[in-house]
Amino acid sequence: MLSIITKYFPDLTSTQLAQFEQLFDLYTLWNNQINVISRKDIDLLYERHVLHSLGIAKVISFKPGTKILDVGTGGGFPGIPLAILFPDSDFLLVDSIGKKIKVVNEVAAGLKLTNVIGKHSRAEEIIGKFDFVVSRAVTEFPVFYSWVKGKILRDNINDLPNGILYLKGGDLEAEFGKFYAHSKFYNLKDYFDEEFFETKKVVYYKM
Repeated sequence: MLSIITKYFPDLTSTQLAQFEQLFDLYTLWNNQINVISRKDIDLLYERHVLHSLGIAKVISFKPGTKILDVGTGGGFPGIPLAILFPDSDFLLVDSIGKKIKVVNEVAAGLKLTNVIGKHSRAEEIIGKFDFVVSRAVTEFPVFYSWVKGKILRDNINDLPNGILYLKGGDLEAEFGKFYAHSKFYNLKDYFDEEFFETKKVVYYKM
């Protein structure tokens, strides 16, 4: 199962490989207690959750010190896989459902991830600013933008200017409305061969 990750990210350290390998057992353990991933999806964890999250890493390689807010993280996606891949960046994972954040914090502790904090909160209640806000299709983009528009740092330290990185699928022109012309769409099928990614995209919106 791990081979689908190493296929696209061949330069992982031994620590990263071990952490990615642990994900299946940790999520199986916690998913049996607190259902954060559908039963049929747990067997496809590495493709539909881990690799999908890492699609963001095909668009940007976060520099050390980058601060990332993951809104509506659920059980920790895309934040946990990205935190493994970028151990020198700081991740705040938030969700309005407390039991999901319990899973996030237990998984992060199991992986010994020191760059992840899980917080039971709505996005609008988060105080602080970040280089990037990431998310996986928690709501329609104009609504999401209204939640996070004041939370982006002004000074850029990455190759991509600060903004939103949003994992979304399908036809987005109608949903994005006035944001469409100012967004950049990266097709994940250009990076990953699996059929699951045929309509999946990373959307970048500069703030």
